[in-house]
Amino acid sequence: MILIGVPIMMAELLIGRRTQLSPVGAFRVMAKDKPGGGLWRGVGFLGVLAGFTILSYYSVVAGWTIHYTWLALSGHLSELASDPTALGNYFGGEFLANGGQQVFYHVLFMGLTVGSVFFGVKRGIERVTKILMPLLFLILLVLLVYSSTTSGFGEALRFLFRPDFSTLTKGAILEALGHAFFTLSLGMGAMLTYGSYIGRDISLPKAAMQISALDTLIALMACVIMFSIINTSHIEVNKSATILFTTIPTVLVKLPGAGLLNALFYLLIGFAALTSTISLLEVVSSYAIDELGWTRPRATLTMGLVITVFGVLNALSLGGNATLSSVNLIGRESTAGIFGTMDYLASNWFLPVGGFLIALFTGWLLSPKLTRSELEDGHGPLKGFGGWLFLIRFAAPLAVGAIIVSVILGKEYQ
Repeated sequence: MILIGVPIMMAELLIGRRTQLSPVGAFRVMAKDKPGGGLWRGVGFLGVLAGFTILSYYSVVAGWTIHYTWLALSGHLSELASDPTALGNYFGGEFLANGGQQVFYHVLFMGLTVGSVFFGVKRGIERVTKILMPLLFLILLVLLVYSSTTSGFGEALRFLFRPDFSTLTKGAILEALGHAFFTLSLGMGAMLTYGSYIGRDISLPKAAMQISALDTLIALMACVIMFSIINTSHIEVNKSATILFTTIPTVLVKLPGAGLLNALFYLLIGFAALTSTISLLEVVSSYAIDELGWTRPRATLTMGLVITVFGVLNALSLGGNATLSSVNLIGRESTAGIFGTMDYLASNWFLPVGGFLIALFTGWLLSPKLTRSELEDGHGPLKGFGGWLFLIRFAAPLAVGAIIVSVILGKEYQ
């Protein structure tokens, strides 16, 4: 996150703010007098393609939160959560195998996403995130305090934070790099697009550090909560993706007002997912606005509709063959059907290749004078510029290149 993620995020933000354009337009402007010229526009197109692809299946997963909110409000989730095995069987069997439900919740979540992006950054995206993200943080804090009272809390801390370098493998490092890309939305044009909206009075280095620090804090809080619950309840977990839907309810059901608390939890998780889907759709829509000359309403509705239709195929690919062990949100393993193919392409190819090329372009083709000027605008003298330049020129390309090589060799972070 610090050595690779933050430097590449700073690179995306500075390109976006410098050009005030979406990924394709940004590389068209920045690369017009550089070696390779128009070929660098492909980096922008790759980001748009990544956003399109990820959103087409991420919205399916995000739709699950709507279903679980309804289950909690109806009281059915509390009944299932009283038996962890029953809850796991319901999620992995009855729910995921129901193609109609998968399509319904996918379409519903895409509707919420389109509605948020339709009204623009100020009236849509900012308004949603400023209210809902603090609420999510608050409920995670409540769960963290509760987890500290469980018998599995100490074991969770030892498991997560006790150094054991004998278990640190090359595959683990590549896994961490791949996860950093996914969680920070790097290589897909999202940070570049948001960078185009950042004012000159904002420090890009500070913004990148704050985003990464908060992202990591939330992730660590979630880890402690999840593993405290797992160790306390002695639940066997095979895939990280399913923990949210098969583990958390088994703890919340024991608390007063379990139905309401579960509903609030999944509602806020849904809104957190909404901030991600908004970012992805904004990347695709901004391309149509900047490069095709469409209005925001036309771009949002058209692109949203196309992604929704494509996402239906992803949703249906889960029906009939989905099992509890077949779904992995962070894209480290392929799943059956179109869903798995899109997940594999985005996580193993689009994001690493995009990040690799952005690092090369920023570090070697843009002049240090230009990048330094952009990073210091709104920040002041940047004492660590030399360190950032070294990381973006050498460390980032080598590290991300290792991910790409591992995929080419068929290892896929294993």
